[in-house]
Amino acid sequence: MYFNIIASGSKGNATLIKEKNTLILIDMGVSLTTLTQGLKKINQTLDDIDACFFTHDHSDHIKGVQYLKNKKLYALKGTLKGIYHELKLNTPIQIKDITITPVLTSHDAINPCGFIVESLQEKLVYITDTGYIPESTLNLIKHPTYLIIESNHDVSMLMKSNRSMDLKRRILSDLGHLCNEDAAIYACNIINEQCKQIVLAHLSEECNQPQVAIKSWKTIFDYYHIDFDKFNIVTAWQYQSTIGGQYEN
Repeated sequence: MYFNIIASGSKGNATLIKEKNTLILIDMGVSLTTLTQGLKKINQTLDDIDACFFTHDHSDHIKGVQYLKNKKLYALKGTLKGIYHELKLNTPIQIKDITITPVLTSHDAINPCGFIVESLQEKLVYITDTGYIPESTLNLIKHPTYLIIESNHDVSMLMKSNRSMDLKRRILSDLGHLCNEDAAIYACNIINEQCKQIVLAHLSEECNQPQVAIKSWKTIFDYYHIDFDKFNIVTAWQYQSTIGGQYEN
């Protein structure tokens, strides 16, 4: 299994996941040009996409849905307008070589979710845009092969920013976004030795930096006596691809 996080952040999100002869897209909050370029980086085309899944109804995750005509669209109830296949929480569906299960998240959106993407041998967990991870979800996402998890903001940078206090409260709330430390704590309680890669996703451009996030994560891993350097931990980007997994060129 391999993936291309085409874009990750408040300006737009899109992630491709490939397993054998199966290609899915999670979220489509980018332009058709950006999606096409992301597909090209892994030698795929728009025609190769078997199904598209959506985490929630915010524009940075669904604004490009009009470019997915004739594609199978999957989402929880209320996420999309028009015709789509309605998912149910914790209920897996099969798309060719992979199984996809929507899991509960906590965000100020209609029926937000993350996804577990599984093949016969590997498990990818995709969790972004959540103020916390519910216990029911934690029980399902343990021991991933690949973990893509939101590490949205540094609390100090957020509080020093020019954002309104209402917006700061929203981001810090249970319906907001995970800070670096909270994301790292969750990761320490999710992963085991089989985890091959962790990607810190949806970093705030204004209230976070890759080096700040990585430093915070290392501090938390040290606290839990987990060897940070044993895991391939990288950050995703807003304007460039992050390719991971067992990539086949």
